[in-house]
Amino acid sequence: MGEPAAKVPKLSDLQQFDNVFPQLLADLTADLYSRDSPEIGDCIERFRQVLEFNAPHGKKNRGISVLHSYRFLAGSSGTTEEEEEKAIILGWCVELLQAYFLVADDIMDQSKTRRGQPCWYRMKGVGNIAINDSFYLEAAIYELLRKYFRSESCYVYLVDLFHETTMQTVIGQGLDLITPPADGSVNFSRYTMTRYSAIVKWKTAFYSFYLPVALAMHMAGIHDDDSHQNAKKILLEMGHFFQVQDDYLDCYGDPAVTGKIGTDIEENKCGWLAVTALGLCTPAQRKVMEDNYARNEPQCVARVKALYTELDIQRHYAEYEEKSYQQLMQMIEEYSQILPEEMFIAFANKIYKRQK
Repeated sequence: MGEPAAKVPKLSDLQQFDNVFPQLLADLTADLYSRDSPEIGDCIERFRQVLEFNAPHGKKNRGISVLHSYRFLAGSSGTTEEEEEKAIILGWCVELLQAYFLVADDIMDQSKTRRGQPCWYRMKGVGNIAINDSFYLEAAIYELLRKYFRSESCYVYLVDLFHETTMQTVIGQGLDLITPPADGSVNFSRYTMTRYSAIVKWKTAFYSFYLPVALAMHMAGIHDDDSHQNAKKILLEMGHFFQVQDDYLDCYGDPAVTGKIGTDIEENKCGWLAVTALGLCTPAQRKVMEDNYARNEPQCVARVKALYTELDIQRHYAEYEEKSYQQLMQMIEEYSQILPEEMFIAFANKIYKRQK
């Protein structure tokens, strides 16, 4: 008798997700174009570099959420290997959408770094060509949808959802860009909680929270408006909760844990901390904000943070976090209906009291 075969360790969800990327890279480069159109080989090789640099190096939470959501929606019947691969492909489409937004956003914000390295447009030989590269990243989504879902009954729903989400996020980016004065000066007249909530909803919550779950719902055959509206109510609230956390961690998070140094104060961001502080401060304290916010000088940043301490912003955040989480749990109970409550609870628990 020979030795029993060694048990193959089960791949983690992230490993399973990452293992699909090389095939999608091939789909979007050599396999799709070069055999029939060798004259565009130079451009396709460049697009390979665009994909390899911008798509696979994030946390991939949005993409993997499609897989997790589909598993919850499949319920006791479980999922097949083919279904899981298709959910992962949809997840990579979300990651491509994210990459498209970030490449363009970094150009608009003139950002220096992204994920610990220079932004794509700042890489040697890139510059403003990155604008076209961002268009390619968006177009790649629809190439993958056509290749893998064209014969599926959910195809039109998927394409429509990506178009709708792109428009929503462009609107949110527009709101974010026009809120501070274009000349970089400080004018807090638009820094209201109403404006902040609108930016978060349109720029972040639709594509980061509703999109992954809605894609899984369509893949599972759930297309009715009531179910999608109910899911949207829960997930947009969750997206707002997430962004407030992000704003808090930008100021108070440990860079060794978050992986980045916060710059919202220097960049004149209409963030939750600034808006909350403006609602609490006296005229004299508001003058301190006006004199020191949006200035890339350590002493100015320190003065704003000292003002946050005077206003006890950390206590206000702790109260918000607890109240918002309880409200989210109530919304899940009220609106999940035919959708699995445990799916929404799992996502909420993943972000509650997160440190990064």
